[in-house]
Amino acid sequence: MTVNVAILGASGFVGAELLRLCALHPGLTPARLFGDSQAGLSLASVHPHLAPAYPGLTVERFEPAALDGIGLVFAALPHGESQKVAPLILERGIPFVDLGADFRLDTAEEYERWYNEPHQRPELLDQFVYGIPELNRERIRGAKAVAAAGCYPTSAILALKPLVDAGVIEPSSIIVDAASGVSGAGKGLKEATHFNSVDENFSAYGLLNHRHTAEMEMALGGTLLFTPHLAPMNRGILATCYAEARSGDDPLELLRAAYANEPFVFVSEALPSTKWTLGSNAVHLTARRDPRTGRVVALAALDNLVKGAAGQMIQCANLMLGFEETAGLPNTGVWP
Repeated sequence: MTVNVAILGASGFVGAELLRLCALHPGLTPARLFGDSQAGLSLASVHPHLAPAYPGLTVERFEPAALDGIGLVFAALPHGESQKVAPLILERGIPFVDLGADFRLDTAEEYERWYNEPHQRPELLDQFVYGIPELNRERIRGAKAVAAAGCYPTSAILALKPLVDAGVIEPSSIIVDAASGVSGAGKGLKEATHFNSVDENFSAYGLLNHRHTAEMEMALGGTLLFTPHLAPMNRGILATCYAEARSGDDPLELLRAAYANEPFVFVSEALPSTKWTLGSNAVHLTARRDPRTGRVVALAALDNLVKGAAGQMIQCANLMLGFEETAGLPNTGVWP
């Protein structure tokens, strides 16, 4: 089976990664590429590294009629933009995987609280399944619309969810410190992501109110404190998560048991490194309980453009379309 896919936001970093991974996929064929800022340009000029795989494709401006013959839509758009196009896609019955924040949260009230603007299509929220396959595999399998999780939440939720569910940690005591590569800020030029700003520098941002906090709290329960950091690297997220221990159970063994059959989650005693995940859909986890402080520390590493974005989108699409869940997705990183 081959499915023609359309990509909204094809000219960005996530769009490029979707195209790279689709080139490895036996059943997903990118047929229409949409991107307003670079509409009319050949894909080879927008993403030269993809030219050998897609010699004839052009980035175009989105028109609903261009969805004729499309079997699935990927969207990697700024928040607020998916609300404009979701009705057009869903009304046509086309499976939709959205990476934007528009449909990730349970309620319009939560969206307005964290994004400081009213939700324009609250009646559609119930149609979207939150897209972390390791949490919601069966719901995603039967869904027509999936809101793929954010990159930071994916790392923290996978590190902590089994521990919360087992009652091993206190949800209201969770602290998440995480660092991301610069590609997480998107392709647009910003002063904070200039080479001179990032090189040989390490900085915190979004103090106390980063929007991804809402996803973590939705999945984990309780109220948590999240502090993101910008690291001088292109890709990767390393999340270090702390919480008060509620039992003497070994958190590492609980993670091993929870993810024993997961193709993309690897649990070991080794302290994870972002470089291990480069270019892959893998997540590396570890955890410890500290008897001295009565706390648990859990760590997660992933590639923010793959498992944190495009890879997770394709993993969800594989479930929705009936492909093997692992199709087109590498689970080993690039080293060195």
